[in-house]
Amino acid sequence: MSDEHGDSAGRGTGHAAPRQLEELRQMVRDGRIDTVVVALTDMQGRLMGKRVQAEAFLKGVVDHGIHFCTYLLGTDMEMNTPDGFKLMNWETGYGDWVGREVWETTRVLPWLEGTAIVLCDAIDEETGGEIPISPRTMLKRQVERAASLGYTVKAGTEFEFYVLSDTFEDLSQKGYNDIERVGYYNEDYHLLQATKLEPLYRQIRNQMTVARIPIEFSKGEAAPSQHEVNIRYDEVLESADRSVLFKHGAKEIAWLNGYGLTFMAKPYAEWTGSSGHLHMSLWDPTGKKALFYEEAAEQYGMSQTMRWFLGGMMALQRELALFIAPNVNSYKRYAVASWAPVNVVWGRDNRTTGFRIVGRGPGLHIENRFPGGDMNAYLAYAAEVGAGLYGIEHKIEPPAEYKGNGYVAKRCDKMPRALYEAIELLAKSKAAVEIFGQDVVDHYLNAARVERDAYDSAVHAWDRERYLERG
Repeated sequence: MSDEHGDSAGRGTGHAAPRQLEELRQMVRDGRIDTVVVALTDMQGRLMGKRVQAEAFLKGVVDHGIHFCTYLLGTDMEMNTPDGFKLMNWETGYGDWVGREVWETTRVLPWLEGTAIVLCDAIDEETGGEIPISPRTMLKRQVERAASLGYTVKAGTEFEFYVLSDTFEDLSQKGYNDIERVGYYNEDYHLLQATKLEPLYRQIRNQMTVARIPIEFSKGEAAPSQHEVNIRYDEVLESADRSVLFKHGAKEIAWLNGYGLTFMAKPYAEWTGSSGHLHMSLWDPTGKKALFYEEAAEQYGMSQTMRWFLGGMMALQRELALFIAPNVNSYKRYAVASWAPVNVVWGRDNRTTGFRIVGRGPGLHIENRFPGGDMNAYLAYAAEVGAGLYGIEHKIEPPAEYKGNGYVAKRCDKMPRALYEAIELLAKSKAAVEIFGQDVVDHYLNAARVERDAYDSAVHAWDRERYLERG
């Protein structure tokens, strides 16, 4: 899409407006749409934005975008405005940036009456340039980098989540204690147990698909009321758009049905963690020729391009962990024999390894099992695309395949065990600066330190149980 004053938004240049905008205009005219949600994704992966009355949207927002406070890309999870962000602080006055619509992301939301949504990029109104620390822009830059090297990146996301008996309001009133799930036994592939929530799962599958977030499968996962959904693969930016829309929409659909739904990585120590697996491959510029597969290659048909891409991902997984595991809780999911990986090893169709090579022929690809359901898909994909391209540019060979139980692997990298370790690794990473730029790295380091400090200063129930009497 062109810049804010270009033709794709119909901004007075005489060029034709994009098909999605024309379709939206028609739906407003015939009364099918009365509300347009204009949204961008914050650092935490949440959709933020405004609901615009449809006529007002067509008469004003189409031409000018929406204004939003710069602080939306510089808050913590509680929407506080912490110190340390160079681009937004009290001295800068917390002014506005512009949300510029990305028309191809326009979707009708069947679970909200008369409502469409369009995602936007964050733009500096003075320069017309995109804001570099915006998650969607970070991924776009990696996509552009891949294209400059002759690659199209394709990807698909799996999400795991828990359905909870209480609504979000009920959980808040309970202080997020005594959280109950609807199911009461492991429902992994279990059709009978999953049937008890099938009315909800069916709505999620079908309504997401109507909203152009095509769902291929859903199945019970390895805990009570834990479910997995597979979203159809596409070019990586489209897959990231689908991912953030899916997480937001799934919570809305669950709430409308009287349930809570969480993508939290590890709600309780004894609960199986919820994953956000990424499936990735490279194709030629047309998107028609798979570049990960080479029939004559000795090992599983893995081309040299695939090996280097995998090598880069493995080499930088620890350094870039902050972009795929952004929260304190993210690291509690990494536990031995928990279905979440701990060691940076790879294997063919091996779920104990962090990188699982799956598919055959042109469908050969890499499944990255490290991200959790709490990931921001733009950041996770940006980090993995960046790392993979880094591997190609530096011709990084992956270590030998690990065969057997990847949880007991020795002499290999291990994922950080806590957020503070991930912060230290990113702060020292020269590769991260090469991929994202120093300003971007500093911005996300500050966000992580704010989260770490908030956790370290809190007193938890664990502290009282352990020390109140016996300490």
